[in-house]
Amino acid sequence: MNAPTAILKNDVTPQGSDYEVVRRIVEKISLDYRNQPSLEALAAEVGETPTGLQKLFTRWAGLSPKGFLQAVTLDHARRLLDAGMPLLEASLEVGMSGPGRLHDLFVTHEAMSPGDYKTRGAGLTIRYGFHLSPFGVALIMVTDRGLAGLSFNDAGDERVAFADMSGRWPNATYVEDMSATAPYAARIFDPKLWRADQPLRVVMIGTDFQVRVWEALLKIPMGRARTYASIAAEIGAPKASRAVGAAIGANPISFVVPCHRALGKTGALTGYHWGLTRKRAILGWEAGQVGG
Repeated sequence: MNAPTAILKNDVTPQGSDYEVVRRIVEKISLDYRNQPSLEALAAEVGETPTGLQKLFTRWAGLSPKGFLQAVTLDHARRLLDAGMPLLEASLEVGMSGPGRLHDLFVTHEAMSPGDYKTRGAGLTIRYGFHLSPFGVALIMVTDRGLAGLSFNDAGDERVAFADMSGRWPNATYVEDMSATAPYAARIFDPKLWRADQPLRVVMIGTDFQVRVWEALLKIPMGRARTYASIAAEIGAPKASRAVGAAIGANPISFVVPCHRALGKTGALTGYHWGLTRKRAILGWEAGQVGG
């Protein structure tokens, strides 16, 4: 089965998904953060009662809408510089040994050889499936060596998402197999399943430089952020901030390899391959995990 003719056998259209409501609230907060919109105004935006929205949003993020607003407004993001300023002040008390390290400690990774990468996936079988996630529909791609791809899309854009991801390794053989990808979906998005004795296996398929950048991303604890410049310095290429930004943009394993924790030189959130609103949503969700 090749990329252009891939068939989606399973309907993954969300039914009553929290994320659609959350996405609209995140977008509203992102546009109007300077006005500090009230809970009542946010609720009216999505046709919810203030109490209903408070409960829904808190269930999703672990934060109230007000807490989320404080965590990821651009003014706050500009404070997340190389010193590792936390998204929430509470995470200062949690520290490196607390829940903020869960995601980072429980991932083990390896890289394919440069020769494997140059073949553009030839001889590689990649199994894929679409799954609901806290951040919309997730496309998960796995090999027999571990998780190789994770992207996000809105419902109805599955074919576009598949074309984007499969185009990275156009010579691979693709097999739709949700039975193979479902265990990854369950573990990736449920912090209760992040266990040190059963780390998530990840395989990185990229150039040597890209892999070095992606490995640096894995070292950023949840609830903290780094600039492109500091990542460039860490990998021994201090003048390569632009190339680092390109490598971060090409990261095929979103969320797990946390490219969303990379910021521009001023601390601004900058772009995100899967949408800036989604980046803010992920940062806010992580702030809830750390604060909790």
